[in-house]
Amino acid sequence: MKQDFEQNFSNSQQPCVLVCQYRSCLAAGSAEVLAAFKEADLGYFKVTGADCQGQCSSGPTVRIVPEETWYCRVKLSDVPVIVEEHLQGGKRVEAKLHPRIHMRFNF
Repeated sequence: MKQDFEQNFSNSQQPCVLVCQYRSCLAAGSAEVLAAFKEADLGYFKVTGADCQGQCSSGPTVRIVPEETWYCRVKLSDVPVIVEEHLQGGKRVEAKLHPRIHMRFNF
């Protein structure tokens, strides 16, 4: 089922905001996060609830596809920032990027 879900979005050309709606993310407030994204002005981005994204200890997880930007521990107050800076402005919100997926190296 997850594979079918992933394939449907990877084949889609329309950018999409996926908000995990599985157990631990729901317990951490992902339903409210999903509702806030759905109410926001996202232009051509589609917003949908998603099955488990495999990042349960870092939820709520928000994933932007097809670009594969992953945000973790997203709170209701983070939604306007992600909308304004990333989805409308094209600049990732560094403070919310998932550190295991978007690793940063300092030398």
